[in-house]
Amino acid sequence: MNIVQTDIVTPDGKVFGGEVHMVSARATSGEIGVLPQHMPLVAPLEISTVRLKNYGETKYVAVSGGFIEVRPDRVTILAEAAEMKDDIDVARAEKAKADAEARLSGLQKDTKEHDAALLDLKRAENRLATAAR
Repeated sequence: MNIVQTDIVTPDGKVFGGEVHMVSARATSGEIGVLPQHMPLVAPLEISTVRLKNYGETKYVAVSGGFIEVRPDRVTILAEAAEMKDDIDVARAEKAKADAEARLSGLQKDTKEHDAALLDLKRAENRLATAAR
């Protein structure tokens, strides 16, 4: 079979469910390209854009961390948050980025507050990068 069933799920529900030819995601260990019959694996994901390729079409999904589970016939991504490219509110993402940058400017490095603001900034930048694809 040349397809792999793929589901992207967040605590709020399923963001994507369907059959694709290839899934590309960025794990903490590096980029992963998953084709049908891939060997099983589980890996933590970076804040990044997941690419779902099918018949020459590519769909983009902004994910905010989580895990990818790969089986020969199925890929499941359990993400803290995920948005399809077309669902991203660019104005909201730009505001989140500006807010995070403002918070960062007033914080000392190596504090919990600084780390949280940096994480918010990465999420906003990822959403904007995904929307721009």
